[in-house]
Parts: sequence; C-alpha cells; structure tokens
Amino acid sequence: MSEDADRGRNGGGRAEPDEDDADETAAVVRTVGRLVKLWRERASMTQAELGAAIGYCVDLVASVERGRRVPRPEFLSAADEVLGAGGILAAMAKDVAEARYPKKVRDLAKLEAEAVELGAYANHNMHGLLQTEEYARALFSMRKPAYGDDEVERHVAARMARQAILGGPTAPMLTFVQEEVTLHRPIGGRAVLRRQLQRLLELGQLRNVSIQVMPTARDDHAGMGGPVQLLKLKDGAAVGHTEVQLTNRLISDPKEVQILEMRYGIIRAQALTPSESLALVAEALGET
Repeated sequence: MSEDADRGRNGGGRAEPDEDDADETAAVVRTVGRLVKLWRERASMTQAELGAAIGYCVDLVASVERGRRVPRPEFLSAADEVLGAGGILAAMAKDVAEARYPKKVRDLAKLEAEAVELGAYANHNMHGLLQTEEYARALFSMRKPAYGDDEVERHVAARMARQAILGGPTAPMLTFVQEEVTLHRPIGGRAVLRRQLQRLLELGQLRNVSIQVMPTARDDHAGMGGPVQLLKLKDGAAVGHTEVQLTNRLISDPKEVQILEMRYGIIRAQALTPSESLALVAEALGET
C-alpha cells in the first residue's frame, strides 16, 4: 500500500477532494480551541500560565486556541484538570483523535473493522497493515508533492491505528501476498528495512495472519493489474479496494468483486506457501 493509499476511496473511482476532509478537521479543531480558550479565561489564566501548568510552551497553547494545531489527548486531559473543566475538555479527545486522521482513512478503517476476512496483494511496498511505524513514516516522507511534518505524522498515526484489527479475540482472517522486491527495497534505509522484515516474521506467526511472497521469477502472474484488497464483511457482503496513483476506488458491484476474488485466488496460488515465504523473509533479513 503506497503513501497515498490512506487518502481515500469512493464508489465512482475517483479520489474525493481533500478540501472536504480539511474543512471537517478544521471545524473540529477550531471548536476545541474555542473551548480551551473559554475555560482558560474562566480560570483567569494567561496562555503562558496555562502552558507552564500543563508542560507546554505558550506558542503551542496559542496555536491550539486559534485552531492551528491539533491538540493531543494528553494536552486536553492536563488542561481539563488544571482549568477545572470537569471532564468536558478531556471528553473531546476522541473527537480530536478522529479528526487527526483523514476522513477517508476513517472510512476504510470502519470497513476493515467490519471484516471477517481480508485479503491483500501489494507490489511496490509493504501493505499498510504490515508496516512498522518507521517504514510508514519513510513512505509518507517521500511522497510527492511533499507533505509537511504535521501531515506526515497525521497519516502515520492513522495507518498505525488501522493495525488494531491485527489482534484481539474478534480479529479477522488476514492474508497478504507481497512481491519479492518489497523484501529488498530499502525504504527508509537498511535499518528500517531490517525492522520491517522482523515485523513480517512476527506477524507471520499469528494464527489469523498468512503472509505469502510472489517470486520475481514468476513468468505467469495474475497481479499485473496492480495492488488489490478484498474484504468480506460480517453481513456477508464483499467489497474490493484498488488504488492507482491518485485514484482510490471502492468496488461493490458483485460482478467486479467476483473478478477481483478470482484474480486474488490465482495470485495466492502462484505465490510461495506461507512457510516458504517466511523462510524467504528470514533469508532476506540475513542479507540486509
């Protein structure tokens, strides 16, 4: 899953404009900022005094109040206690946390949370659900046009949050097919790649996770159309998700989903078995 893969999806095959997402996030952040300011003034404290009391610089307090910075949960909890807000500011942490993630990521995460089975084929880099935080940060940092530092961290946090579905008693069955080249491409540097390969070996031991590798030498390959993700939901429905450059598309038409399921089934059959794949990952780790 590429650095743009968390940007969005819709049924029409076009990426939704980022402006709508930005407006929604900005509205939440401005509202929280106003609340912080109201409670601060009610407590007869200056921005500098509040910052000193909760361990943040005055510039950050000012930026939060003006809606220019997204406050972290610990900021809101500390401000709530110092200002005597009675839990009102702390209660905004959930809304702010969701606002930190792009709306399109939240939508995809909701679908993944409803899945009983998820299958994905990735060809250029590790699938987002398999990535370490360092690897994800390296991907978003190389994005062109470039993201700012805050935007990089926003996307990294969103990607890490999606990985909650990997474990737990209700975790779905997850199958992944990775191109062999992704085991050798040093995204973020060799140290980052080493930790990423170690992460693959760890995840490959989970009972609900199957990781396969597609050898580069395969002369017959059903995945030439690009990466694909398939989700089977709790209500019995199946949907597909594909990405090509700036376009992220959710596929719900049964005939199209059936085609993607057929292709993914062939991709899995053409790939190495899970045990052979983990052995190849271990070999790549030894060479890195």
